[in-house]
Amino acid sequence: MKSLGSFRRKFAPWNDPEAKPYISFENVTKKFGDFTAVDDLSLTIYNREFFALLGASGCGKSTLLRMLAGFEEPTSGRILLDGQDMRGIPPYKRPVNMMFQSYALFPHMTVEGNIAFGLKQDGMPANEIAARVAEMLKLVKLEQFAKRKPHQLSGGQRQRVALARCVAKRPKVLLLDEPLGALDKKLREETQFELMDLQMKLGLTFVVVTHDQEEAMTMADRIAVMDKGKVKQVATPAEVYEAPNSKFVADFIGNVNMFEGTVSTVVPGKVDIDVPADKITIRTDATRDCAAGQSVGFAIRPEKIRLSRKEPANTAVNAAHGELYDIAYFGDMTVFHVRLESGRIIKAASLNAVRTVEDPLGYDDMVWVNFDTDAGILLTA
Repeated sequence: MKSLGSFRRKFAPWNDPEAKPYISFENVTKKFGDFTAVDDLSLTIYNREFFALLGASGCGKSTLLRMLAGFEEPTSGRILLDGQDMRGIPPYKRPVNMMFQSYALFPHMTVEGNIAFGLKQDGMPANEIAARVAEMLKLVKLEQFAKRKPHQLSGGQRQRVALARCVAKRPKVLLLDEPLGALDKKLREETQFELMDLQMKLGLTFVVVTHDQEEAMTMADRIAVMDKGKVKQVATPAEVYEAPNSKFVADFIGNVNMFEGTVSTVVPGKVDIDVPADKITIRTDATRDCAAGQSVGFAIRPEKIRLSRKEPANTAVNAAHGELYDIAYFGDMTVFHVRLESGRIIKAASLNAVRTVEDPLGYDDMVWVNFDTDAGILLTA
């Protein structure tokens, strides 16, 4: 039997031209009076995909989720689920269920009562309800808490009860609106992996709304980065991080050093960028078409930058001198802030792979910053 992880690694229907989307947003706009929450947005999600809508507050991600759930209707455009137009179909008739950040558990009901509630509303026979509730309790590992009420549970346990109640009705799509926001950091990290495993076991399509980049990067097969009602990029977590399609996405996802400059030279496979404000010339692999004289951006992640007291062999490109003025130790890695001679602050990160380091860098040390030509990405948008 193949492991769930093996299936997940091979799951990429968006790369198959024959694959049909399970959920489609087609030119969807949603207005509230004069305010446009979602702006002519088109997006496709595939069956059994764990999909994340990621963005800052007010970007339209929750509105998109509510339209899919049926709590809001698009002002224009249409939403298709398994080929069916959802316009006019009320929430209770849609093959979706939504889990809210507040969990919305009934305080007077036990855990098993909360899980059984929707099944009773649907008129399922009592013996089938009992079997389904037992199945859900086992799935979320809460068998021993069946008779407890919500106030007798931890935050993580209440979250699992809400999840069990949602999946008990066997929806085709589970919608999760900031599902882990009420949990502490360690429990949130543990629950991320539990959600991934549960989604694979159930074979459902999960669509999660979050503003937490780490959460989206950990759980999702693909991420839609949103801003002002529009989708800026849809890609896998690795692609969004390593190959952002714009300055906005590069700056929004993770930590990044962003340079603004002018293309000075274009040769096959390489581009030189003059950044006079920071007194540096950047040579990078030509990832996008550009021309001499064009204004461009260059983004590089802190972990791609090397620091050393020793002057690098070539200081003409991808190198700058500065003072190490701030150090943040996080256990697994250390982040350094370097003030270049221009006054610009550069972030560099180093993995703490060994317990001790000979002659470690310290405050006020003069250091060289340098990086390889394939370490960053050229941005024209």
